[in-house]
Amino acid sequence: MAVSQDFAPPFKLIAPYFIIGVCSFVFSALLLFGFEVESLSSMDHTTLSWVHIFLLGFVMMVIFGAMAQLVPVVLEVGHFAVELYYIIYPLLFIGTILMGYGFLNSPALLPYGGIIVLIALLIFVLETFLTIQKVKKLNLVMVSVVSANSFLFLGLIFGILMALGYAGTIDIDVLALLKAHVYLVLAGYVGITIMGMSLVLLPMFWLSHSFSWKPVTYALYMVSLGVVSVMLSSLFDSVILEYSGYSLTLLALCLYFYQVYIIYKTRVRMDKDIYLKSLIFSYSSLFVTIIMGIIYIFVPSQSLLLTIGWMAFLGYITFIINGHLYKIVPFLVWYQKFSPLIGKQKVPMLADMVPVKSSKVQFIFSALGVIVGAIGILVASNEIFKAGISFLFVGSVFMLKDLLFMINFK
Repeated sequence: MAVSQDFAPPFKLIAPYFIIGVCSFVFSALLLFGFEVESLSSMDHTTLSWVHIFLLGFVMMVIFGAMAQLVPVVLEVGHFAVELYYIIYPLLFIGTILMGYGFLNSPALLPYGGIIVLIALLIFVLETFLTIQKVKKLNLVMVSVVSANSFLFLGLIFGILMALGYAGTIDIDVLALLKAHVYLVLAGYVGITIMGMSLVLLPMFWLSHSFSWKPVTYALYMVSLGVVSVMLSSLFDSVILEYSGYSLTLLALCLYFYQVYIIYKTRVRMDKDIYLKSLIFSYSSLFVTIIMGIIYIFVPSQSLLLTIGWMAFLGYITFIINGHLYKIVPFLVWYQKFSPLIGKQKVPMLADMVPVKSSKVQFIFSALGVIVGAIGILVASNEIFKAGISFLFVGSVFMLKDLLFMINFK
């Protein structure tokens, strides 16, 4: 996979996305102390508030920053209008605050927050598509970007309709659209984006080569079909389409898991650093999530569903994002600050820019938080759950500390 830095945007544009994202992660961990696991529900207004703050403020914010860097680098063309990224993150941040607060205390704010988020995401989607249009031939990574952003757009439409219905502005069955909204955003956008980014980042950071791309290619097509199937099942109330979508998604995750294993086995770089540890924990969480998802199809329960969500959000997604931040941020800072000094004075190695001891503390506390918290949810123990949150919060604070250290490295 050809990667060039010649078309990369300035780091000062990317940095706010990462800083706001990780700050939102810390805030999300702090909010979890207000949860009571015995009364926890996937449709509770507190849960909905937390999910939107976590996904929009942390996951989306970091992904948008990473995509601002990755898309032009892989395409080897400049952004259509890179300046638009200076207005995306303020809009997304404001919209996230309004939606989070709206779910908790003021449903009337939801349409306003939703519209602001919609504007931010539409700017992102439009700019991405216009940048892709400058390329004559798309590769597999760009196909995944097109698919992911198309699902994001559809997910936004469903989300706005739900926000208007939740606020009482329009008369609509919110629950009927919930599956489509969740699946389009989580599996369709976040899932496919992570798969697509993995095609570039994993081989690049591990120096892997000479392996087959077939498993992840099939996985991308299957998860896309699965998302469309679940979306249609939500519109036409079809159980067959719903479970067909779930089955295709699970099979796609298995193929993606196998692809990561292939890349790992063909790697040249053997460093057992924070990046490798984070990915091992992330994909282990994905494996556990798949197993629990299969069990849930046959033996559905609320505690199991919440545990699946916990492992997917805080185990798989969080660790794959944080792990990549330990690679992406030092590289971007080094390229901006130190690459012009090569041959003129001594410059640091990328490994020197990662706070090793602090990153280990971050990993240990975050991993303990995910494991202990999952046990607390599964056995409905508030004490165990709060202990897990305590570990997770400490880990999130260390993640923020490490990010600021890497950004300000001199």
